[in-house]
Amino acid sequence: MNEVFVCPGCGGPLTYTSGSTVKCPFCGNSVIVPKDLKTKPLTYTGLQTSPHTPAWKIIVPMVVLTCVLAGVIAVVAVIQLKSKPRTVTVSKPSTPLVVTPIPVNKSVTTSSLATVSMKFGSKGIGPGMFNDAREIAIDGSGKIYVGDYSGGRVQIFDQSGTFIKQWMVDTKAALLGLAADRQGKVYIIQGGAIYRYDGATGVTHDHLDADDNNSFNDVKVTADDQLITATNGVRDDIIRYNEAGKPNLTIHKAISSQTDSSELDSKVAVDGLGNIYVLGVFNNAVFKFNRSGKFLNKFGGRGDQPGQLSAPLSIAVDGQGRVYVGDIHGIQVFDTEGRFIDMIPVEGTPFGIVFNDKNEMFVIAREQVVKYTINNKQ
Repeated sequence: MNEVFVCPGCGGPLTYTSGSTVKCPFCGNSVIVPKDLKTKPLTYTGLQTSPHTPAWKIIVPMVVLTCVLAGVIAVVAVIQLKSKPRTVTVSKPSTPLVVTPIPVNKSVTTSSLATVSMKFGSKGIGPGMFNDAREIAIDGSGKIYVGDYSGGRVQIFDQSGTFIKQWMVDTKAALLGLAADRQGKVYIIQGGAIYRYDGATGVTHDHLDADDNNSFNDVKVTADDQLITATNGVRDDIIRYNEAGKPNLTIHKAISSQTDSSELDSKVAVDGLGNIYVLGVFNNAVFKFNRSGKFLNKFGGRGDQPGQLSAPLSIAVDGQGRVYVGDIHGIQVFDTEGRFIDMIPVEGTPFGIVFNDKNEMFVIAREQVVKYTINNKQ
């Protein structure tokens, strides 16, 4: 006598004749025959076939029923999953510092450390408009200089964001760096060299070439009007120049000597004490050196958790010694020892960050400049 029971995998009817297992003709699973079926007849109350009933009239309803049940189970599982609070798993930081991460909320629009106080600019080529602006600098009088990545245009604004004038540099070379000193001299990197301009007129005075087949990649001005530069090419050196353009400090292989990993794109920042911060774009980390060039610390590391970096672009230090690093998520803030403090949301991509003498932060994000008031009590 043949006995019928149900496949636990797909719900299809199975027929037992003999042996310990039965292969399901619908899903292909091998099903163990229940022990009680071997010892006594099993009465199956479901759909039965008769010699005159086509097999498809049984199989099709069973398959449809199975699909409906599976869909209901999937919907219930999704609803339960969405109703559970999100758990963020924090990975171990790649730095020796102990950093206490906080959950990242992609919808955050405010920061306890910084508040937007002014915006100006829009996309375009007219006065006060930007076409892929990525560099920003502020001189001693508070004038704001903004450089487009291509096209050679440098625009000047007053402290309120009002357009003053513009002048042109090399229209065929990418503008990779921009800085200004307290006397209104502007330093621009094009073609691997640093060119010095008069900020008021746009007249160039002289230029500085990197040595040993290297190229300058970034430049910043210290409080005493020295230049801090980053180079790439043969080596990732950091070089400081005095006001006469003579090097007085060289940190050879600043990043690669610490990580044994090459670095092709470095950004630099300097605090009021002369400490130098080097952002390794390809290493996703910040390297701190004292004014004598001694390595002090490394922080950051690749990742999406607070205190970790994803495609970093810019770096600056405020008047309290806090370090600001712009990446694709916004601007992350660290204390002077590299401990994560806060995340500042940015509308756009923070390609450039600079502070004025009032400790106000200006960010260039391609199509606009955003000014932030910083909470110095935090």
